[in-house]
Amino acid sequence: MRPVLLFISHASLLLLVSDISMAGNKELVVTTIKQDPYTMAKGAPLEGYCMDLLSELAKKLGFRYKVHLVKDGAYGRMDDSGNWNGMIGEVTRGEADLAVAPLTLTAARERVVGMTKPFMQTGISILLRKDSASEESGLFDFLSPFSTETWVGLLIAYLLTACCFCVVCRLSPGESGQSESEHNNFTLLHSLWYAAGALSLQGAGPHPRSSSARVISCTWWLFTLVLLSCYFANLSSTQPPESAHLMIKGFEDLANQDVIEYGTLAGSSTLAFFKNSNNPAYRRIYEHMERRKSFVSSMDEGVQKAKDGNYAFIGESVSLDLAVARYCELVRAHEVIGMRGYSIVTPLGSPMLKNLSVAVLQLSEAGELAYLRSKWWASSCMADGGRGSGGKGHGLRGVFLLLAVGLGVALLIAMLELTVRSRNRAQEQRKSCCTVLSAELSQRLRSGGANRQEESAEKSKA
Repeated sequence: MRPVLLFISHASLLLLVSDISMAGNKELVVTTIKQDPYTMAKGAPLEGYCMDLLSELAKKLGFRYKVHLVKDGAYGRMDDSGNWNGMIGEVTRGEADLAVAPLTLTAARERVVGMTKPFMQTGISILLRKDSASEESGLFDFLSPFSTETWVGLLIAYLLTACCFCVVCRLSPGESGQSESEHNNFTLLHSLWYAAGALSLQGAGPHPRSSSARVISCTWWLFTLVLLSCYFANLSSTQPPESAHLMIKGFEDLANQDVIEYGTLAGSSTLAFFKNSNNPAYRRIYEHMERRKSFVSSMDEGVQKAKDGNYAFIGESVSLDLAVARYCELVRAHEVIGMRGYSIVTPLGSPMLKNLSVAVLQLSEAGELAYLRSKWWASSCMADGGRGSGGKGHGLRGVFLLLAVGLGVALLIAMLELTVRSRNRAQEQRKSCCTVLSAELSQRLRSGGANRQEESAEKSKA
């Protein structure tokens, strides 16, 4: 018994060595299909997730290869006569040794070709516009037109403007011409109230009389108008149209409505899933797509129709995640059904199948597949925190800068007014202008209304 086992083990070892040597000597022909980001032709050589995966496998197993795009641009399905097209057809006819692409592992395909362990897990989900998804409104959705940075900036601008009102009205001699009962109206509390009234488009008197304080008023009113215009514009843009309040969260919701059209890739495994399913909702989806002929010929066409609106594209969740990462107006439904994997295809009974499966598992365990996924699925929407683009801090920098300039100019005018008055009083009292100005600043900023009471007393004596 032992010699027989030794003979079998020795034969298996010889077969494995011959497989590796054959793979190393022969240049393998690899077929693939152009699909972003798996295989792209942006430069002279093809690039993408599948090309990086193929390169890693070649390093591990030591084979040489050349890649060409599938001639008919199809993944592979069997026609009525039993012949396969696409990449599956090229492998079965011997036109290619490997097919490295997002090919779904199915029972029908594995009858005619060999398929490795999946290098990526995926499922079936729904891609549609965010306004068509129409998620439940939250308690604080009224804050969504502006980002957090904008709201914080608005609060800081409000407090600074109120403080500038208080300081300018104390410094400016133009505010001292009021009656004695109104001397201290522009305290910090009234300045806060006055700025809040302007922010809500409501007048809150009394209004300032000096030129410097009026500069602040005009700048703050302009700031308020621009800010409120952006707020209401973004608030209306985040509200879905009346026809889009559908609350589509999954396939049951999609099957139970007839407002949004939906479809999938013609001849794909996704279509076969709905066709062969016994689930009533999935059957209704398939019958609807067959009746409306709402299929698309490519992934790009499905994504574009979803971007245009009033269309839900049903496809592989991994591919839909890429579309969501590239186009910020799209969203993928949370529900994922029909979990399956993407595999590398070899001819049926190929000696390379086992080695490729082991290499794929090794790359997965080493974290290489996860790295490739993060590399080619990087999102361009990560920096976008809110839904209204006009409410971002970078979109309102100009109006915040205008407010800062207005506050600075008002403070400068108030100081000029006080300097001119101090100079006149210094000539009358025959003192140094700097001495009088320092005394004025100290008294006005320390007590606020004390200096005005003294001026009123002087006027009454005169």
